[in-house]
Amino acid sequence: MSKQPYRILLAKIGLDGHDRGVKVLARSFRDAGHDVIYTGLWQTAQATMCAAMQEDVDVVGVSLLSAAHMTIMPEVLKWRKQYGIEHVPVVLGGIIPVQDYDAMRKMGVAALFNPGSSIEEILKEFSRLAAEASHGTLEEVQAGYTTGDQVALAKLITHIQRDTDGNGWAPPAGDALVLGITGSPGVGKSSFIDKLGRELRSRNLRVAVVAVDPSSPLTGGALLGDRLRMMSGSPDENFFIRSLSSGTVLGGLGPKAKEVVSLLSGFGFDIILLETVGAGQSDVAVRELARHTLLLLMPDSGDSIQFSKAGLMEIATCFVLNKCDLEGADRTLAHLATAVGGDRPLWKVSTLHNEGIDKVADWVVAQR
Repeated sequence: MSKQPYRILLAKIGLDGHDRGVKVLARSFRDAGHDVIYTGLWQTAQATMCAAMQEDVDVVGVSLLSAAHMTIMPEVLKWRKQYGIEHVPVVLGGIIPVQDYDAMRKMGVAALFNPGSSIEEILKEFSRLAAEASHGTLEEVQAGYTTGDQVALAKLITHIQRDTDGNGWAPPAGDALVLGITGSPGVGKSSFIDKLGRELRSRNLRVAVVAVDPSSPLTGGALLGDRLRMMSGSPDENFFIRSLSSGTVLGGLGPKAKEVVSLLSGFGFDIILLETVGAGQSDVAVRELARHTLLLLMPDSGDSIQFSKAGLMEIATCFVLNKCDLEGADRTLAHLATAVGGDRPLWKVSTLHNEGIDKVADWVVAQR
């Protein structure tokens, strides 16, 4: 596979509520040109390793400051085996007594760092481990994909992202309903997708998410933070999330997005939610891949003239006014209704209070 940014997952597991240090590390990895998935505070060992499997990461870094390493790390390594990703090295950082280092290494921890470790030292070791990462041969992962192996699916996505020649192989034609989810930064796309995806799962539909985040124009690295908002529930093999960096692609999507959507559809997912980067008015590439495009807005995001402009407003199939628990929701709804008329659906939603999601899900199910 051609050289691409390494994929590194950073996790805070357990009840430790401090993440300033791990966020510094995440930015440092991004600035070094890597793609970083940070899963947020208070995650479980199972959720962390499920994310590592779906994202097909090169290295997992666990940050612990609660002196719970002798309890948490066995769980992490147990779930690593359970998810079939024992090949992924796990690195541990935090307040780890020196006398426990040997036990951690014997347990299977690839490297350990204490609070005095330098960023340069940590970057060097992560890069060394990532360079040795195995994503299987193309033939192996294609064979696993055809048998419904999610580890193989995740690895095959990586091969596709890294421009591996498929030797003429193509996934079966699936019949997934592809929905584009777009909107400006901060409008709540990821949180909305989490709630909508879990509502659709409750209706026995298999859901996949492709979440695109912007790459740094300076280093090429990316902080893939969309997944963080989608880890509110228990891990679910039928709720598959994959993060992509945008690279140099314009329009709100990333390289190989079309191929990734095809792989997920061919694998048997019923619904694919394709989240764009925080989009501007001209970021309309999602319409080429999605049957429908849902545009998320929030209160006081514009007036009737702003809503009448070409671009995203024009290509949207329907509209979701999110954060309707905020002041100004009714005023914005009135402006939006005036601009778009009654030809396209318009919903009021509050992901914070889980209101209105069921109505959007009803519409999605009706499109299948």
